[in-house]
Amino acid sequence: MSSTASGPVDYHRLSLWHETAGEDWTPRAPLDGSTDADVVIVGAGFTGLWTAYYLAQAQPGLRILVLEREVAGFGASGRNGGWCSALFPASAAAIARRAGSDPARGRDAAVRMLAAMRDTVGEVGRVVAAEGIDAHWQQGGTLSLARSAVQLRRLRAEVTEARSWGVGVDDLRMLDATEATAACAASDVRGAMYTPHCGVVHPARLVRGLARAVERLGVRICEQTPVTAIRPWQVDTPAGRVRAEVVVRATEGYTAALAGERRTLAPVYSLMVATEPVDEQVWARIGLHRRESLTDGRHMIIYAQRTADGRLAFGGRGAPYHFASAVRPEYDSEPRVFAKLEATVRGLFPALADTAISHRWGGVLGVPRDWHASVGLDKTTGLAWGGGYVGDGVGTSNLAGRTLADLVAGRQSALVDLPWVGHRSRRWEPEPLRWGEVNGGLAAMTLADVEERVTRRPSLIARAMAPFLGGH
Repeated sequence: MSSTASGPVDYHRLSLWHETAGEDWTPRAPLDGSTDADVVIVGAGFTGLWTAYYLAQAQPGLRILVLEREVAGFGASGRNGGWCSALFPASAAAIARRAGSDPARGRDAAVRMLAAMRDTVGEVGRVVAAEGIDAHWQQGGTLSLARSAVQLRRLRAEVTEARSWGVGVDDLRMLDATEATAACAASDVRGAMYTPHCGVVHPARLVRGLARAVERLGVRICEQTPVTAIRPWQVDTPAGRVRAEVVVRATEGYTAALAGERRTLAPVYSLMVATEPVDEQVWARIGLHRRESLTDGRHMIIYAQRTADGRLAFGGRGAPYHFASAVRPEYDSEPRVFAKLEATVRGLFPALADTAISHRWGGVLGVPRDWHASVGLDKTTGLAWGGGYVGDGVGTSNLAGRTLADLVAGRQSALVDLPWVGHRSRRWEPEPLRWGEVNGGLAAMTLADVEERVTRRPSLIARAMAPFLGGH
């Protein structure tokens, strides 16, 4: 238990993952006054900790300080769906287009970005094993179910599009109805898209294990230390000022709370529910025997995993964006969205009709205006950043950490030449336009699914929204 300006925080109760992390959640000591460092990292989530991990390995003795307002793993890094995937929020076509005017160079950049994301999944698994982190890691891949004819056509089109970017059958393929149902016997399955490039993980165990790993490498983590402003070569906190050659912003969905960053990333909530542990006989009927992560072809995103202790952890979008980028503890709970998630679980899996929901929680993620995640270092100011993952951050944050380590160390690696390095998303519009845009987009995706159920044709609404949601 800890106390903040907003009141007491019982970290165990934030999510299923926090409750089952095997932690007492006692905060580390806060910053106790002004100090100097070589690198100061703001945020002890995945991005900040991966950056610290690779930097400390590359340059032993570097004075690295991580500042965290709450405790390591408090935010999205400890509350997410536990997918370490090769997904990048912007499409290959969008990456190529933004990489430059030369189509050949743009294509090469996009292909390299996709390959780097696939490699990242294996890298996370390697570190989990090397550091002895008991994060319930299993790389079973991802199943994207088609539960209507329209969804089946859309998933087939996605595979065809992927082939045009050099993605082979070993990296992504379609399953027919029989194969898909054998893997996951959800209702109305007509086929599925499958990729092996995803591992499921207990995210709170991963982030906490990573925090201990960086401390073993000599990194100092100060918790209960809010940062009020990030400036060239320094950060401001109530406890004092930290001066450093490099300042890394790794605050994702909480970025809007920093001075001057209100319109950098829109904080959007994603909510989850989890069942009680399910009997093995029921799992035998459902499937997911390799603990494949699970989604389907609808437009309003859902995501699920079979946990190591036999639960179904299930999440989705649909919670509203709050005016002026507000982030508050009470927004973690949205009864209307929880009810929809629970109904979706039981609709997908009638075998879970009588299984109780044991946990409900939410958290905030960061969305850039163009849905294009980025990392970078401005050498003229010492300011570095990583984020804008739009919910695909478990894997992408690892790639960000490795890339930032190379940028800070001045290494000319293949990572620093990837097209997301140095990308600058334009800022979100001021309110009330931002409120209307984000919530309008969420409503449009809900209507797109309704449209397809009624017309049985690809949604015109979704086609119109694609350019604004990381697509073509």
